Amino acid sequence: MTNLEQSSNHHFIAVEGPIGVGKTTLAKKLAQTLQGELLLEAAEENPFLEKFYQDPKSGALPAQLYFLFQRTQQLKSLIQTDMFISNRVSDFLMEKDRLFARVTLDKDELNLYEQVYQNLTINAPTPDLVIYLQAPVDVLLKRIRKRGVQMEFTITEEYLQQLSSAYTDFFHYYDASPLLIVNASGIDLINNEEHYGQLLERIADTTSGRHYFNPTVI
Repeated sequence: MTNLEQSSNHHFIAVEGPIGVGKTTLAKKLAQTLQGELLLEAAEENPFLEKFYQDPKSGALPAQLYFLFQRTQQLKSLIQTDMFISNRVSDFLMEKDRLFARVTLDKDELNLYEQVYQNLTINAPTPDLVIYLQAPVDVLLKRIRKRGVQMEFTITEEYLQQLSSAYTDFFHYYDASPLLIVNASGIDLINNEEHYGQLLERIADTTSGRHYFNPTVI
């Protein structure tokens, strides 16, 4: 049993980072390790996402509103069942929705989005730990191409750079939860159990403040 499995400090872990960085892979593996509930953003269920990738200008607002409604409902369900679940791992923060909106929407659309957000947003539970995965844009683009999702082939390097910069700015000021910033470009969670074991140890040790993790090259 790892220190993380023994820890009573991480009942709700959120994994965040830009597209292609490995959020869902890590969230699934952590949920399995913790024998906890897995909460995924389910981007593939968004019927407006493909249109957004094809034509960002006209597709951004409906795609963003769908994600907002979807995540709000997920978090409402999470709160309602909170007393019955001991551990949870998610691959998103509620705050990510506004981050994406500020990257993709024009001024008028953003004003409309903010009005909807203010009327919908619930008191989302605060994670006991946020894991922020970082990787250079060229690594993100390579991973996106490798996973072969057809609608993602139109994602540009420019868009990924804007998104990565928005994440960097957001987490520069983030202090709502303990934060572990992970160099995801040098970590292989699927094939390298040594990397995963090192990460589990760092997660278990991160109970306050801001910390950084770079895996030891094996």
